[in-house]
Amino acid sequence: MSPCNKDPRGRPQSISGFTLIEVLIVVAIVGILLAISLPSYQESLRKGRRADAKAGLLDAANRQERLLLDISRYTLDMTDLGFAADPMISQEGNYSIDTAACGAGIATCYTVTATPRPGSAQAKDTKCTSFSLSSNGQKTATGTLGNECW
Repeated sequence: MSPCNKDPRGRPQSISGFTLIEVLIVVAIVGILLAISLPSYQESLRKGRRADAKAGLLDAANRQERLLLDISRYTLDMTDLGFAADPMISQEGNYSIDTAACGAGIATCYTVTATPRPGSAQAKDTKCTSFSLSSNGQKTATGTLGNECW
């Protein structure tokens, strides 16, 4: 043994490091922290993506009101509002937004509804499954939270 590996009393020094038990304890603690924080993080992401539906609904409602000023009626076709498709896809692609008449005959009122697209990140959101906004300003939502989603 070389002199560098000896302590001042001449005894050989032991090589220090992590034991297997210490590594397993750290791995267990990290696993517990992930199990606690991951569901909260995913719910936070879902809640943030709900803003995508609300923004799309407000945009469609704004365009409906502008159309009412121009031609004195609402439309049930999203392409008449300047969107690329009917139903419209929200900006982030999580929601499908469509409009429906709330009465018979000429569209004198409307309800715009946002529903999660199948296969999207929001498809598993059970707390706020769909959002609706009507021409009279009524906001509704479905899911376990109901109208609290707005």
